[in-house]
Amino acid sequence: MQTILKELPSDLDQERLPKHVAVIMDGNGRWAKRRGIPRIMGHRRGVDTLKQLLRCCDDWGIQALTAYAFSTENWGRPIEEVEFLMTLFERVLIRELKEMMEENVRIQFVGNLTALPQSLQNQIERAMTQTQNNTGIQFTVATNYGGREEILQACRTIATQVQHGQLQPEDIDEALFSRHLYTANIGDPDLLIRTSGEMRLSNFLLWQMAYAEFYITDAFWPDFDREAFHQALIAYQKRERRFGKV
Repeated sequence: MQTILKELPSDLDQERLPKHVAVIMDGNGRWAKRRGIPRIMGHRRGVDTLKQLLRCCDDWGIQALTAYAFSTENWGRPIEEVEFLMTLFERVLIRELKEMMEENVRIQFVGNLTALPQSLQNQIERAMTQTQNNTGIQFTVATNYGGREEILQACRTIATQVQHGQLQPEDIDEALFSRHLYTANIGDPDLLIRTSGEMRLSNFLLWQMAYAEFYITDAFWPDFDREAFHQALIAYQKRERRFGKV
């Protein structure tokens, strides 16, 4: 029996939707600056936008959404902004956990989580534990995440296994390497969306993006609504994904 999707636009083909969408949520600060309000207000609005995108993905049958929430480089921002973001992440988790349970969302965090404030680590662990048996959309939040660091830690782990005789060099292939990444249990993204017109990966999912389709929009993240996502999916469905083949 075919799943009936909520409000799927008629110009989208259910069979050609991406299974996994990743987003670089850029432009919160600039959105706020244009309105003459503090940058933190842009981050607050950005959380609402992410929540609506998650619901839209679920409604339209997209199986996974991965959001780049905080990079390893973001620690270089003003201390007040970093502290606000850490507090915001924690408050959002506390506030939204009940709703995520009701909507059957599985949430997972990837990155160097040990560097985060302990209270935030506690809420992350609580959210992942409580939602781990949910069977709905897989929602992954990259927090204190860096693609190069992820690859290096995978290399160190594999090298240690080889050193201890647990693994032979000839055993190392793409599948084995992928199993040592933060995203071991998540499929690679089919579509990457980046807002605010920036055209770079910014150290996000460097290994996993090998064959993702990129969609760049000039819209700032807080303005990336359901219709903007609709347009991104239309553009995606016009692509021919050959994976290096003819």
